Amino acid sequence: MSTINIKEPSVVIREKRLGTINAFTGTASEIVEKSAKGELKDCKRKFSQCLGCNQQQAFCQLAMIRDAAVINHAPIGCSGEFADFNFTYRVEQARRNLPPELGRYFSTNITEKDTVFGAAKKLEETIKLAYDRVHPNAIFVTTSCASGIIGEDIEAVVEKASEELGIPVVTCNCEGFRSKIWTTGFDAAYHTVLRGIVKPAEKKTNKINIINFWGSHVFDEIIERFGYEAQYIVPFSTVEQLSHASEAAATIHICPSLSTYMGAGLNQLHGVPEVLVPPAYGVAGTDRWLRALGKVLGKEDIAEEIIKEGHEKYVPEIDKLKEKFKGKRAYVTAGAAHGQALITLLNELGFEVVGAAVFHHDPVYDSGDDKLDILGQAVKNYGDVPDYRVCNKQACELVNALNRIKPDFILARHGGMTLWGAKFGIPSLLIGDEQFGIGYQGALNYARRIEDTLDSIEFIKNYSKHASNPYTKWWLEQDPGYFQGDGSGRGCSR
Repeated sequence: MSTINIKEPSVVIREKRLGTINAFTGTASEIVEKSAKGELKDCKRKFSQCLGCNQQQAFCQLAMIRDAAVINHAPIGCSGEFADFNFTYRVEQARRNLPPELGRYFSTNITEKDTVFGAAKKLEETIKLAYDRVHPNAIFVTTSCASGIIGEDIEAVVEKASEELGIPVVTCNCEGFRSKIWTTGFDAAYHTVLRGIVKPAEKKTNKINIINFWGSHVFDEIIERFGYEAQYIVPFSTVEQLSHASEAAATIHICPSLSTYMGAGLNQLHGVPEVLVPPAYGVAGTDRWLRALGKVLGKEDIAEEIIKEGHEKYVPEIDKLKEKFKGKRAYVTAGAAHGQALITLLNELGFEVVGAAVFHHDPVYDSGDDKLDILGQAVKNYGDVPDYRVCNKQACELVNALNRIKPDFILARHGGMTLWGAKFGIPSLLIGDEQFGIGYQGALNYARRIEDTLDSIEFIKNYSKHASNPYTKWWLEQDPGYFQGDGSGRGCSR
């Protein structure tokens, strides 16, 4: 179990805290075994085509807090995704039946001159400007590579501003060079919230924290059946709501990989129990999730009622669709925990999962409890995944794998990945909504959508005949480990 220390201004990066890696080539059972033994090592790449920035991920989370302002203490180029964040913010608000407000984002616009003579004055002025313009209930200052290199005392600036304005002004130390694991940015955002917003509990409430991406109110009905109220955090929370997160009866993870720090922090600092179970994906996965939630809440009888109703309502149709998937070979590409949950779901639907490309791997979670080891449970319950790679969205490795394996179906969560399946004539499905697959209804949602995707095989084959592929024959035929390690083809996983 990692120790959450909010007295420190910066979160401990995942490489040091969890032993997280972003490069591996081998089998799922191999990475599970090495993780359990503490023998997992990151692999060096000859080059990298894609790498997520910690600062962007941290900003993404903090920018979704409804009544807060976020100041990007950075050159203007680091604010290039402001428009994208604002679009997502407005669209997802509609899904949550919230008024479509604009985001409150600011940049200090650090220049070359500022890196020499200092940017503290700019930061002071921007904090005051943000307060005067939008009157937020909190201001977060996200750092950048440039501000980190300058090495100014940002903590002193924000502490002074907080005293003068009478609201929390908190630094989120998330310089891009701090960590090569993009999810460290989520940890930095949650560290900031735990450190500067969450207050000690004065009482316990009937609320259940759900550490969310954004999405819908998919958990409302389930949580209400247990006699509790769903409280979605961090996106679309208010500062006031977040300040009382310590008073909740429990915390639920949608994606343990991204929420591990917040869940463990609320538990260690405020005694809020985590529901330590993989997300509710698939029928068996939903059964386990409901029973775990029921046990934490002391309402096992309610859990069994919901399970019985879910089986009666959804399982017959799911079983019919499963017959169409038997013998089909599937490939998954997604983030770590989400991708592992999809492996479990596809196995349950009758597919043989022959390969997966996830973007990083956490050998452990902050709770230190192996109940959240989704991949380990998938291997135990459904068998090995023979081609399992951690590839940080490296298109070259994904294309190489697809060319060798030639699966019947590809399931992805992030844009830009299914493109390659289409080029190879492989039916490919992109589902970006992590809540699409939650619960029994979610399993049926996926089964129906997969059926539709497989029915499009002729269209995809025709498309592939006219699609160009930038990768040469030499590239496609390399050993899967060629782009990692010493080029021997064994990478560093053996």
